Amino acid sequence: MKHKYESVIGLEVHVELATKTKIFCSCSTAFGGAPNTHTCPVCTGMPGALPVLNRQVVEYAIAVGLATNCAIARYCKFDRKNYFYPDNPQNYQISQLYLPICRDGYIEIETENGRKRIGIHEIHMEEDAGKLIHDVAEGCSLVDYNRSGVPLIEIVSQPDMRSAEEVIAYLDELRATIQYLGASDCKLQEGSMRVDVNLSVRKVGEKNYGTRTEMKNLNSFKAITRAIEAEAARQTELLEAGKPVIQETRRWDDDKGESYAMRSKEDTRDYRYFPEPDLVPIVISEEWIREIRARQPELRPQKLLRYKREYNIPDYDARLLTAAKGMADMFEETTALCGLPKKVSNWLMVETMRLQKERGMDQEEIPFSSENLAKLIRLTEDGTINSTVAKEVFEKIFEEDIEPEQYVEERGLRTVHDENTLRTCVERIIAENPKSVSDYRNGKEKAMGFLVGQTMKAMKGKANPELVKELLRELL
Repeated sequence: MKHKYESVIGLEVHVELATKTKIFCSCSTAFGGAPNTHTCPVCTGMPGALPVLNRQVVEYAIAVGLATNCAIARYCKFDRKNYFYPDNPQNYQISQLYLPICRDGYIEIETENGRKRIGIHEIHMEEDAGKLIHDVAEGCSLVDYNRSGVPLIEIVSQPDMRSAEEVIAYLDELRATIQYLGASDCKLQEGSMRVDVNLSVRKVGEKNYGTRTEMKNLNSFKAITRAIEAEAARQTELLEAGKPVIQETRRWDDDKGESYAMRSKEDTRDYRYFPEPDLVPIVISEEWIREIRARQPELRPQKLLRYKREYNIPDYDARLLTAAKGMADMFEETTALCGLPKKVSNWLMVETMRLQKERGMDQEEIPFSSENLAKLIRLTEDGTINSTVAKEVFEKIFEEDIEPEQYVEERGLRTVHDENTLRTCVERIIAENPKSVSDYRNGKEKAMGFLVGQTMKAMKGKANPELVKELLRELL
């Protein structure tokens, strides 16, 4: 007899902070530099080099903690996590184990099953390691220390998620929060947001947790979803066969759609943590927290409420528009210029998101100005151009941010409203398509759509479609 199982999921999310310099030195954090050019004795672990804490890292960590309803520690400190690996030049990582900066927060998510609160166990600050590049052709591995010392916060959730849907909703909300704060761009493809999934399964109704595994190498929401579903199925199959689940770290291969064991899961004691002797503890005053709280921007939950109240747009629209700060900013700026929130929402949710998806762009990447989108909407609303031409003009705006009024004038794209011109064209289309005329007169309404299409084609898309339809009905 097969049992019913449920997944128990917790996440460790590493986020690269948007500081210009590293956490303990003044080297650049810019992405994409030539290997080993953003380095110094501190971030390459040279003997005698001493770390100096970047104040902005602490402020970003506090800001994220406040936005995720955490308690901010008034006293916290750094620890050394000791391990040996080629990308770790000091043979230890400076992190926070015993006294992290934030604890006991939560994020509220919404799925098909309604609202749910996901607990955050802690947020701590740490430095990133370098990056290994494996050269298969040469049979060797190279190391780039540009990323070594880049500031991270690690956000450790409670094991409160039960499905891939809940995980994605949590990550979506977390990413939006951090982007709104300006603390990170959270680009998974560039590694500035990295997710490790801790997952176990248990029989439905059981209170005790099963044996968990940790999955790494997850660089997209789609990969995370596939990895969760595959790992839950793998563990369920083992338990049904009477075999144990081994606690281990597994690497996800998205191309093959499967994971494989990397190493047995380490315990805290394996890292021989001890207090970092080169850094003094951090004392956080109430005044400092008040200053940071006063600078917090309007976050996604507040925007959602305001959009529905102020712009009277549907909940679905509001959720899509606020998912990325860049999209929300574009919506507000364009609406302020043209005063048509639902029209702006439609252009952003349909055409903008379609073109972003086709070009593999992030929703934060909007290559056109609010002024030009507002002008295009006005041209469409006052009948200067029809919807077909508007889509053509929008593609040019998206690609080159062209000025739409000038583009329409130079290419003669204004809608033809002249009834005599349209009547002549419609009469010709009727004469050229006797079968469609006969079908329409015999009650086939679809024939009207064909005749409208032929007229629009003959007018090179510039006719007023409502006037074309009116003339066709009259003449038929």
